[in-house]
Amino acid sequence: MKGRLGERLAFALLALVVAAPALSAASTSREGAGPFPTLPTLAGNVEFWKQAFAEWSMAQVAVHDLDHPAVVYEVVELEGPLEFPYTDDQRDFVDDLRESWEDRLAELESKVESGKPLSQDDKALALKITTRAGTDAIKDAHRRVRTQRGLKERFRRGLEISGRYNEQFRKIFREHGLPEDLAYLPHVESSFQGSARSSAGAVGVWQFTRSTGRNYMVVNSTLDERLDPMAAAHGAAKYLQEAYEKLGSWPLALTSYNHGVQGMAKAKKQFGTDFERIVLEYRSRSFGFASKNFYAEFLAAVEIAEAPEHYFPEGIAYEPPLDLDQRQLTRRTSPGQLARQHGLPLEDLTALNPAWSRKAVRNGYALPVGTRVWLPRGGLERRAEAGPGGLEHVVGRGDTLSTIAARYGTTVSELRRLNGISSRSSLIRVGQTLIVSPTPESIEETTTHVVRRGETLSTIALRYDMSVSDLRRLNDMSSGQSLIRAGEKLVVHGPVGAVHVVRRGDTLTEIAVSYGVRLSDLLYVNKLSRKSVIYPGQEIHIP
Repeated sequence: MKGRLGERLAFALLALVVAAPALSAASTSREGAGPFPTLPTLAGNVEFWKQAFAEWSMAQVAVHDLDHPAVVYEVVELEGPLEFPYTDDQRDFVDDLRESWEDRLAELESKVESGKPLSQDDKALALKITTRAGTDAIKDAHRRVRTQRGLKERFRRGLEISGRYNEQFRKIFREHGLPEDLAYLPHVESSFQGSARSSAGAVGVWQFTRSTGRNYMVVNSTLDERLDPMAAAHGAAKYLQEAYEKLGSWPLALTSYNHGVQGMAKAKKQFGTDFERIVLEYRSRSFGFASKNFYAEFLAAVEIAEAPEHYFPEGIAYEPPLDLDQRQLTRRTSPGQLARQHGLPLEDLTALNPAWSRKAVRNGYALPVGTRVWLPRGGLERRAEAGPGGLEHVVGRGDTLSTIAARYGTTVSELRRLNGISSRSSLIRVGQTLIVSPTPESIEETTTHVVRRGETLSTIALRYDMSVSDLRRLNDMSSGQSLIRAGEKLVVHGPVGAVHVVRRGDTLTEIAVSYGVRLSDLLYVNKLSRKSVIYPGQEIHIP
């Protein structure tokens, strides 16, 4: 009896599905429209993400089906602060919410399988599931319950920030021969937040991990271009270009941004470029909800970003495009030197160049040749404005020699030298004018290197990040000359390496250990002995 009732119920539900105004994937499909088609089976996923990005706020949580996101069971209001992540109370509430739906769906499946009568609420729920996901989707639905917090505020802020970068990002993708709409990808990755950091260690607007970033940009102890939106955009373009060439379709290439090229190559080996089958049938431990939905999220972001007035009728206050100058370093230069060259406070220049590491800014590590430096508009023409004496600073209330030195990327000893202040004195007065850097012409001065036994032109050039030909040119040597003698002085560019400003309690041995260099090398470079006394504020060059 129950079996026949179950069969009748299944037929009744099927009839309801046929009669119901089901979501027409075909009617919303953009298949064949441009490089990024909305495939029929993904239409519901795209609609789900459009709701998450532009309809549901951070104060709302949607309960939905993991494999069929278009099946949204309920959207509930969330109490407490509107911040990420959840508070403990909010997490408990969401966990309880998910468990209650798991119980309800398990009960529905049990009733359908046993042929028990369904209430009106049961029928409505069964109709919702089968209309959106098919007649078999009631089975195991209780195992596929997921919650999604609304992202409306975050996405809206991302649209505002995108005004800074949109023109430049689109230009970068054009230069690489790629579709310009790839410039919308940060909406999915970071909402254009430069400080974004994932649990996997991906950072910046374009969310590169350190290992992947090193393949497409500079990532080292002084420079992390993952944090420079423009440099990282070039890296993203190179990555996506390679991914597309290897995988043969944009749905696969874009999904590889989340799942990796090798992972998508395995999926392609099974299903070719049939992305719909990959989403529905490909099984891999790491190919989970995020990977399956990455392309759908991108499509949703593109639709919203191209018609923001439809989704945010109140309007978007886009930030103005970046208006900066850029120079490329032809020699190793520290951030402090750059600040003095351009007559800018170090903190202001650092804010424009987020890729600079703390070691480079605080310890004076030199940035490598080829580094692109962002400057305020007119910064390439700007020179120190203090006349023949160099850049000046008028002492304000609370200023000390230490704070002024830090502001301009110099040292207390250098401030004393430029201003004739005794090494025993630190007294300065409000309103006093201090020279904080020498004239621009004297900043990029050369350095001499004393040749040691066993050194060659090649090893010395490598040490100072310069070519042998440049080393010969600076020292008036012929193109074939290579003979140098121990004790001979050669002109070279830039500092030997990092500069450590001695703090109270420092010892030469501790400094050498902290920088991973031999004490003998540290002593030699600084013309010191093991018995030398060092004092706070003294500069120690690191070999």
